[in-house]
Amino acid sequence: MAEHILMKGNEAIAISAIRNGCDGYFGYPITPQSEIMETLMVEQPWETTGMVVLQAESETSSINMLYGGASCGKKVMTSSSSPGLSLMCEGLSYLAGAELPCVVVNVVRGGPGLGTIQPGQGDYFQACKGGGHGDYKMIVLAPSSAQEMYDFVDLGFDLAFKYLSPALILADGVVGQMMEKVELRPMKDRMSNEEIAQKYPWATTGKTPDRKQNVITSLALDAAVHERLNDKLQAKYKQMEEEDVRFETYMCEDAEHVIVAYGCMARICESTIDQARAEGIKLGLLRPITLFPFPTKEIQRLTPQLKTIMSVELSAGQMIEDIRLAVNGQIPVNFFGRLGGIVPSPEEVYEAFKKEINK
Repeated sequence: MAEHILMKGNEAIAISAIRNGCDGYFGYPITPQSEIMETLMVEQPWETTGMVVLQAESETSSINMLYGGASCGKKVMTSSSSPGLSLMCEGLSYLAGAELPCVVVNVVRGGPGLGTIQPGQGDYFQACKGGGHGDYKMIVLAPSSAQEMYDFVDLGFDLAFKYLSPALILADGVVGQMMEKVELRPMKDRMSNEEIAQKYPWATTGKTPDRKQNVITSLALDAAVHERLNDKLQAKYKQMEEEDVRFETYMCEDAEHVIVAYGCMARICESTIDQARAEGIKLGLLRPITLFPFPTKEIQRLTPQLKTIMSVELSAGQMIEDIRLAVNGQIPVNFFGRLGGIVPSPEEVYEAFKKEINK
């Protein structure tokens, strides 16, 4: 019989890391994600699975610790909230350039600056457009439940190692703090150094065919070498777009209008859809699960049947740019968002939707 536990989304991240064979967590406390580290400290996985849990000196330290652990083929992760992720952006660019797998969790709060400890979705650009310097991207997973917070740790590691790239779990403060029933999956063992050396010959604990130790770096002083590296990265991102786009739809089959929303706003908008349907308005919901790669093709598939499409976000409007690119001017693209950590009700979203379509 499956084991179910009532827990916060943040706690689900921590428990999932332990149960999915994570080798090391390196982080720094910041609201609203501090329960991740706190839960790990309470669980003390170093006594049971051998997992390392360390509070680093800063977010900058923690992301560079991931570089070291990932270089050894280890499953390593960190977590933070918006200002902390800003400090990690240089390290994320280094990880992407060196093609190192890891999982980073960002439980988003309102900004800019120190902003508020209330929830937000204003880190979309930072997450989906790279954030740091250079032409890189990451897999970005957007959970909307505590169960997905749990499941996406394992999925994040799978995708990170598939593409040798950082994977980012972009949650918002609502999903991080809400308590829900979570089904625990079977425990996974951590890989031994011998298994890592055999499975990941690129890792520093493995050996290259000529038996020399690998050197992992994102530095390429020769322009032609650097261009080849970037071409390789861009080909990898195209592969992500072909193979690992994830999304859910709700009542889109006959929809004449569609709302696009992720995270907590997708949950809220489900009730908005129900209200619209009760009044005879054919409204549907598209929930991107991967923000990168974005479900562009699904939006393009739906567009011919639609009169309007609306982006609903806890921001001034960031995801709307990807929606506009997908729609390519064929139908009106509307927007509704709240700022300052204010989470709208389904009724407020519905009123905003009706106001737009009745203009």
